[in-house]
Order: sequence, then structure tokens, then C-alpha cells
Amino acid sequence: MLKEYISVTPKAVIVVVHGAFEHGGRYRTLAEKFQTDGYSVVVGDLPGQGDDIDNRGHIRSFRQYLDTIEGWVEYAKEAEVPVFLLGHSMGGLAVIRALQEKSLPVQGVILSSPALGIKNGASKPLEAMAKVMDRLSPSLLVSYPYRPETVTRNENVWEQDRKDDKILQKVSVRWYKEFQRAIKVARDKPFSDVPLLLMQAGEDKMVNSEDTKRWFDAQNLTEKAYKEWPGLYHELFNEPEWEEVYRYALSFIEIHR
Repeated sequence: MLKEYISVTPKAVIVVVHGAFEHGGRYRTLAEKFQTDGYSVVVGDLPGQGDDIDNRGHIRSFRQYLDTIEGWVEYAKEAEVPVFLLGHSMGGLAVIRALQEKSLPVQGVILSSPALGIKNGASKPLEAMAKVMDRLSPSLLVSYPYRPETVTRNENVWEQDRKDDKILQKVSVRWYKEFQRAIKVARDKPFSDVPLLLMQAGEDKMVNSEDTKRWFDAQNLTEKAYKEWPGLYHELFNEPEWEEVYRYALSFIEIHR
């Protein structure tokens, strides 16, 4: 289900793509801030997450995310103003893959700590088991307890997340392997030549910032910018300094709309 934050006379529409385990509702504060500043926002739940209760925690293919993003962009285009994509973490990876596979009419892209390399992955025995179960029982759900203190230093967000029953605690073996495969493909394929702002958390405990920077440096784009935020955790838009991060992202949009 899509949630819209409509500006009366929008300067642009921003399509927000959330990360793993979470859901679009966690971007309400950010969306309302954009709305106040004259931008409409479209944000939904990726397949198997949030209010999408069918096959919760499971996908057949990462391409489901790409098709979903394409649909959101097509919907946003109906406003007949520029469209921007903002993807966080796995959502950033999905945005990258969507723009590698599809011709999306977007004015610019903002990536927030995109998942191009994961820290603290599964052990070798678990990886071996996942490889087998991906063929035999791909929908098998495995526990992956979400710990809010690893993604943000904001204690208010910790409390909200601990009460949030829409945050996934289990994902399927296929979801995990598709995530891995998407990272590998994203590293090897060219990215669409659209203006890009990549913002990376300096103290990221979830994704490997070296992999992020390596991917960024390899992109041959007409215009790209890389901003690292020292001391900030993975969820840049949930950190205590989030409004500073927001202003930086907003300036990118203002320049390119």
C-alpha cells in the first residue's frame, strides 16, 4: 500500500524506498519534512514487508523489488513534476538494481548507506546450509532479530522500533540469497547516467563503507557526489543529526529539480 504526502503545488515528487526488515511507515517524519518544504512524497512497503502480509519476509526474486519501484515511479510521474528516488540500505541497493535494469524517468537519485557489502554476515556453515535450502525449501524462515541500537544512536527511535510489530524478525532463505545475488550483480553492471548523491554513515555497523565507496568510485557518471557523515550510524535520517542530513539531501534536490 502506498502512502502519499501531498504538497499543494509540489516542486517535485520524491519516491522513498525503505531498507530490509523495516517498512515505509518509518519515514513519516522525513516525508512530512519534505512536504512542509514543498515536495510530495510517495512511500510504500516492499513485497513481503510492512503491511504486505502475504509471504511475510519472503520473496521469490529480487526483481519483485525492481518492478515495485518501477510502479511507484510511474505513479509519481502522474503529478507531472520531476521525480527523485531516495533509497536507504537494501532499498538503496534495489534502487541501484532498478536503474541498472530499467529506464526510469527520474531527475536524480539519493542513496543512504546503500547495502553494497554487508557486515557480520552468516558463518560458513550457515552459508552452506542456506545454499542448499535455497533449492530445497526457499520459503523457510530464519530468525534475524532486529536490534535498533545497531542502526541509530537515537534512543527515541529505539523505543518506537521495539513496539513496532511491522519490523521483520524473520526472513526466508531465498530472501537472503537473493539479497546476496543482488549485491554481486550491482557491483558488476553499469548504473544509469543520472545525477547521484550517495551519503554514507561514518560509523555504519550494518554495511561495509569500503564497498560503498568502491562502487561509487567505479561509476562513470556525468555528475555524482559522495558524502560521508563521521560518527553517524546506519540510518542517517533517524540519527540525532538527521535534520542536517536532510538539509544536505534537500540542497541536492533543489539544484537538480
